[in-house]
Amino acid sequence: MTDERTLPPGLHRDTLALRTGLAPSQHGEHSEALFLTSGFVQPDAETSARRFAGTEQGFTYSRTSNPTVTSFEQRLAALEGTEAAIGASTGMGAILMMCMGLLKAGDHVVCSRSVFGSTLNLFGKEFAKFGVETTFVSQTDVAEWRAALKPNTRLLFAETPTNPLTEVCDIRALADLAHGAGALLAVDNCFCTPALQRPAELGADLIIHSGTKYLDGQGRVMAGAICGPSKLIVDVFGPVVRTAGMALSPFNAWVVLKGLETLGIRMQAQCANALAVAQWLETQPGIARVYYPGLASHAQHELAMRQQSGKGGAVLSFDVVGDTPEVARANAFHVINSTRVVSIATNLGDTKTIITHPGTTSHGRLTEAQRQAAGISQGLIRLAVGLEHIDDIKADLLRGLGTLKS
Repeated sequence: MTDERTLPPGLHRDTLALRTGLAPSQHGEHSEALFLTSGFVQPDAETSARRFAGTEQGFTYSRTSNPTVTSFEQRLAALEGTEAAIGASTGMGAILMMCMGLLKAGDHVVCSRSVFGSTLNLFGKEFAKFGVETTFVSQTDVAEWRAALKPNTRLLFAETPTNPLTEVCDIRALADLAHGAGALLAVDNCFCTPALQRPAELGADLIIHSGTKYLDGQGRVMAGAICGPSKLIVDVFGPVVRTAGMALSPFNAWVVLKGLETLGIRMQAQCANALAVAQWLETQPGIARVYYPGLASHAQHELAMRQQSGKGGAVLSFDVVGDTPEVARANAFHVINSTRVVSIATNLGDTKTIITHPGTTSHGRLTEAQRQAAGISQGLIRLAVGLEHIDDIKADLLRGLGTLKS
């Protein structure tokens, strides 16, 4: 038996996160099935020909489509409020897919200089090899974005909040700029997820996800996705995946699909913990500055509250004191190495709190000039706050903060 019912319109995001996807198989499974297969048997040669030609719907080969991956794509698109989504092997794979589909030699991109280190390298180094020029600008200064536009600008790219300094861009303003220049705006929504922020509602054309982070939520698998209009997802990015092969594996799609079911409640709880930690850190003598959009002291606090459903997210960063870069780095390492509960790792979005030193990890492959331009100091620590008891997180940080040397 199969469930032939269709979902009614107007459902809330928490419901869509549980109910969107393909109908159950003839067995009527309640939990979504994992189709762990590379290929699909066709009823006859004629049907096979039509499906491979794209004139008839049906699954043929898991590099091009798979029922489990399709369920993940449909669910994420429903949460983001876009027409469609397409999975990728990783978040960086999703950005690569987008650029391969949209850009060619001679095109120009405007990108925030505060984005993730690998994104900076992809635009600034790898795509430069193929004749794509990128201008990096301030995350928050709309005038810089406007001044950087050229007749051949095809794409504006931002992540908001940024990793790791949590700078927030005005999505609506950038969308207006992009569209006025005949370009597209792509927004990396990894930090907020659609549980807090839906960039398409603010004018963004494409939304990028690293499903490795909050969409999974427990640090189990790699995954990525692009959400947007069907004409781009199906007609532009679909052929790129079929040809270049940055496909999302069915198993990883299934893990993230199940992770989406608890996304809303996880984000609410982790945001609450992050706000409490950020407020506490602002009172500690060993801290020079705290970066968290939920704090009134954050430069884009009001904008973040409007765009992010009144929440600051679950990632914060802070600078420890230090008169020189060497002292600041030593102090940062001391705080990190003194922890006994939180995890020293480079991922984020896990239910377990993760602490890291961006200057030697996520941004370690950048030049010192690039790090300084991005505001990444040697004393900077990033904390992706999880679901441990808030007092235990504070106590763990205090082991190092309370024993800092001047």
